Amino acid sequence: MSRSSSQLREFLYRNLEPSARPEGGLSLFNRVIVWLIVFAAVVAILETEETLRGTIPEVFWIAELFIVMVFSIEYLARVYAAGEDPRYSGLRGRLRFMKSWWAIVDLLAIVPFIVTGGAYNSFIIRLLKLLRLLRVARIGRFSQAWVSLTDAIYGRRFELALSGAVAFLIMLISSAFLYVLEGDAQPDAFGSIPRALWWSVATLTTVGYGDVTPVTALGRIFAGFTAIAGIGLIAMPTGILAAAFSEAMQNRKKLAKDDASANGDS
Repeated sequence: MSRSSSQLREFLYRNLEPSARPEGGLSLFNRVIVWLIVFAAVVAILETEETLRGTIPEVFWIAELFIVMVFSIEYLARVYAAGEDPRYSGLRGRLRFMKSWWAIVDLLAIVPFIVTGGAYNSFIIRLLKLLRLLRVARIGRFSQAWVSLTDAIYGRRFELALSGAVAFLIMLISSAFLYVLEGDAQPDAFGSIPRALWWSVATLTTVGYGDVTPVTALGRIFAGFTAIAGIGLIAMPTGILAAAFSEAMQNRKKLAKDDASANGDS
């Protein structure tokens, strides 16, 4: 590889990969990309409004074309620059990088427009276009808070899985009881456990749509206990995530403080 090519790859890697910047923070290019991601999300949201799409279709098409062109160049540049990381050097390393989470998200930001060609006239095409909202997830690459949130969720995965299992068990039990207590009175709503499950989900999540309600005395009594259980059901994973996120942020601050102290001593 020529020296100029190596310098270009190093320059791209330093400006594209946030962790590669010794001075910290985001490069100018990455800041532009973040704002373009926000703009792309706004365009994707507004395009779902038929009155806007029908009035200025060419504006949306040109905006989307510009976004995809920039994202495509960025994607190719990231694949090329990834070779600076020893994990992704060489052809196999590039292929490994292309299968990484963030590389897949980057690719999904481009594919919908290429596949649909800007069309918007079927359910499948609308679904593909909806994938463009995944572009917002790309901001996570540039956010330390996102990393802390990911660490928090991963660190408490067993507790969260346990709370999810408890939630499912409670929903199943409440659905079964309402099926027994309300099945004869309201067969359309509670005539089977799967039908009663909708009421159970709405009640335990404290949403309470009110479209389906018990009418028997025993059914209402059990519904009251179910609603009270829903408060604890929601609080459990919320508390786990809040504690984990706080712990992850404190650990990150401690690491940053230790790094600053080490740099100051040196």
